[in-house]
Amino acid sequence: LIVLDLMMPGKNGWQVCEEIRNEQDVPIIMLTARGDEMDRLMGLTMGADDYMTKPFSPRELVLRVKAILRRQQRSQSEAQGTASSGNPAHVLRFPGLELNVLHRSVRVNGKETELTVKEFELLHLFAGHPEQVFSRNQLLNKVWDVDYYGDTTTVTVHIRRLREKIEPNPSQPRFIKTVWGIGYKFEGREPS
Repeated sequence: LIVLDLMMPGKNGWQVCEEIRNEQDVPIIMLTARGDEMDRLMGLTMGADDYMTKPFSPRELVLRVKAILRRQQRSQSEAQGTASSGNPAHVLRFPGLELNVLHRSVRVNGKETELTVKEFELLHLFAGHPEQVFSRNQLLNKVWDVDYYGDTTTVTVHIRRLREKIEPNPSQPRFIKTVWGIGYKFEGREPS
């Protein structure tokens, strides 16, 4: 896990975060004095898994680190348990979309697509429960865990980024549908 500041000599945290995301899927917590909503949204949009502002509580930082690592470990254990049981269910297939839980990889129309940790966890949750409607608060609790102190804007930003990566036309989503006034659901059928 990487704890990343935005204001550093040489490169700024945005550039470093983007470079990390282009090469690997390690969890990132941005810890910075920049606390404006736009900065927080930018950090989450760039691929950070969490965002904290200074001054901060060291205990809260430790809890957030533990929560992210616990979720990552749980997700990896579930994937390995599925694979070791000989069950091919670790690959979820939909028309134009394939999610391999064991390898934490996604293919869109046969082409490998890079997702952040949170984007993958969101997609895995949706794909594992097609047609089930999730509110933003439910998604926050299931994907970000109870130790996360964020707001539902985080979910909205991650859904938008996920749609940009997996949808043929993000403005008219085929997979992740908005259920107005409630939240989102996943549809894995062929479009009619």
